[in-house]
Amino acid sequence: MTRLSGFGDDPAGGPGDDLLSLALEITDAVDGLANLWSVAAQGASLRLSPHQLRALRILESEPGLNLTALAEGMEIGLPTASRLCDRLEAAGLLERELHPHKRREVQLNLTGHGRQVLGDVASRRSRALAVVLAAMEPAEREALSRGMRAFLSAQDGTGRGPDGSRP
Repeated sequence: MTRLSGFGDDPAGGPGDDLLSLALEITDAVDGLANLWSVAAQGASLRLSPHQLRALRILESEPGLNLTALAEGMEIGLPTASRLCDRLEAAGLLERELHPHKRREVQLNLTGHGRQVLGDVASRRSRALAVVLAAMEPAEREALSRGMRAFLSAQDGTGRGPDGSRP
């Protein structure tokens, strides 16, 4: 297990240490998932950086954003967002269009090819994850599912899962 502090074999000292130990285990699982995600995405027809994929996913969920809104959503600077969009546009994944009501504003929209690439990446990631899930026992998969719903619920602070139900 990867211990960020470098002291992975330290004995537990207090009640908070159990949570820290669990957090470190989850960190390892997230690292594994991130690696699986990255490897699966690189098998797509067009190799994109995580930043590029994130920009495309944001534009898929919020079509018509302007460059400033995309930069803010990605928490990057405007020049960086502009260069990112230049590369995505050159690859035929997004297009810039004049806003129909604001002459000085440009909207960013995915092209059909951009949506196709995102679909390909999502499909590859789902298949790679399904292989790992298939190696787990059914009870382990159910426990993981319940745990993920509880995590998402706690993270958003409502006590409810993404579908509105209690975990």
